[in-house]
This record gives sequence, C-alpha cells and structure tokens, in this order.
Amino acid sequence: MSGWIPAAVASARPEASIESVERPAAGNRKETAIVVLVGGERLVVQRSEDPAALRTETLLDREIAARTAVPVPTVLEWGRGDDGRAYRVVEAAEGTNLHERFTALSPAARRRIADRFGRALAEIHEAFVFERFGPVVADGGESGGGGGLRADGPDSWTRWFDAYLHECVDALPEPFADLESAIESAIQEGTAADPTPRLFPWDLRPGNAMVARGEITAFLDWGDPLAAGAGLSVAKAEHLLADWYVDDGEALRTAFRAGYADVRPLPDVRRAERVAAVVDSAVDSAGTVTRPGYPERTGAAAVEFHRRRLQSLL
Repeated sequence: MSGWIPAAVASARPEASIESVERPAAGNRKETAIVVLVGGERLVVQRSEDPAALRTETLLDREIAARTAVPVPTVLEWGRGDDGRAYRVVEAAEGTNLHERFTALSPAARRRIADRFGRALAEIHEAFVFERFGPVVADGGESGGGGGLRADGPDSWTRWFDAYLHECVDALPEPFADLESAIESAIQEGTAADPTPRLFPWDLRPGNAMVARGEITAFLDWGDPLAAGAGLSVAKAEHLLADWYVDDGEALRTAFRAGYADVRPLPDVRRAERVAAVVDSAVDSAGTVTRPGYPERTGAAAVEFHRRRLQSLL
C-alpha cells in the first residue's frame, strides 16, 4: 500500500483502520484509491501534482453542496503531503457508475435521470455567476475551504468562445479534416450576444454520476471548471446525455430541457454552441477519439458516431 494513502486517511479518520484498498484501472490526472475502513465506511482518496487544481475542485465541491441541492460527495479533508503533492479524502458515493447502467434502465427511469441532469445544471447556473469567462480558479489560502472562486480569462464572450472552439477544432484528428471548413462556417454564425458568465461544468455526463435504485446519488468530478455562456453548457450536457447513449434521444432531450426550465429559463442555444459541444466531446485531452455509448464504440465506429452528429448540425 502506498504510504500517502494511510497518511491521507489518518488526516480525516485518525482513529480508523484500513481494511482494503482498491486502485481503479481507469483514471484521470489524479491518482485515486477506494479505501474501505474496518467497520465498512468507504472513502475515495485522491492525490494530485497540481495543488491549485485540486484546491479549486475541492472548493467547488463544497460550494456546490452549500449553494445548491445538487448531490455531491462530502469532502472530509484536503491538504499537502510531505512530498508537496496535494491530497483529499472524500466520502464514497452510494451506487454504481451511471455510464454502465444508463442503457439498462427503463425508458421512464432514463427520462427521470435526464430531468435531474437538467435541474442540476440549472441550479449550477443560478448559483455561480462570474465577471469573466475562462478557467475558474480558487482564490485565498491553502485550505480547500478558504477563499473564493473567480474566472481567470477575458471579459469578452466572443474572444473566449472563438479561442475555445478553435482549440477544439485544432485537436481533431485526420478523419475529421474534411469537416473543418463547414465547422469554421458554423463558428462564424456566432452565439448569443454577451451572455452572463456562468459555471460551465464541461464534463457533466452519466460517466460522472452515481446511481442507486434508479436515482442519482451523486454527481462527481468537478475538476477544471470553466465560466461560459449558459447555452454552451446546455448544448454539451444535452449532447453527452441525449445523443451519447441512445439512437433516438428526443425523449431524453425533452426531459432534460423540462428539468432545466423548472429551475430557470432555458438559454438561447445557437448552432455554433451545439457544434462546439460535439467537437469538444469528440477527442479527449490526449487527442484520442472518445468512445460514445455503452457498450462503448471504438475505432471506426466511434469516429462515425461523431461525424454523423457533426454532419447533422452542419
């Protein structure tokens, strides 16, 4: 067992004993371990070489819990280890990953979950308003609970959105090269004029949610948050929910929008934002084509999925 894991657990549960540790095969830029304590309590322990990023995510987790009814796991402890790397200890959420369960649920259960996604995003938009666009960072001291959140980017929506989308287009691999001209044309149409910067949880998707008995128990992974116009957030969350898993997502799209509209008015979503949502979702941070659906499409099937969705918009 890595020495940092017992040390992190002891900072949150000093009297506890560790029964088992599991290291998930899949992961992101954080090292993650699932720890079971004697007595049955389950914890998620994470470590990052980027303390500022982990502090931002931790503060955002706590602020979402304080400002909204969106379920998020409780952060028990945050700090730095002797090696200078940041760690945090979080209560493990009940249930299984929604990515693996979504297509197996009944149509009624899927619509209920789509409604909950819409409500969650609307609550986030209502609760988090910024003065600028771009990356959201934590101000203040070293404590994960201290300071505030601010957007560290331009105050021009057009300037930020153009840079964001062109970065996404530049990341597309060769199989999408013939679509780039049409994508550029869609970009020129622009988006809603001068939207209010609101929190853009760019990875709000079933793969970052837990479900038990057909209901969402927690939304996970609030890392690398952005501030953007609400229309871009709606377009991307809707794509990752309604288009990603089923052939005809109209019922899910309707439920998602209804859930959002129950909390706040739906924003104007332009074609450029829908194109941006698909382009951004087609490739991961390593430049690899993403694998939509469950069971996941891979290879040529994954490329064809993204191409069909882009062609339908272009």
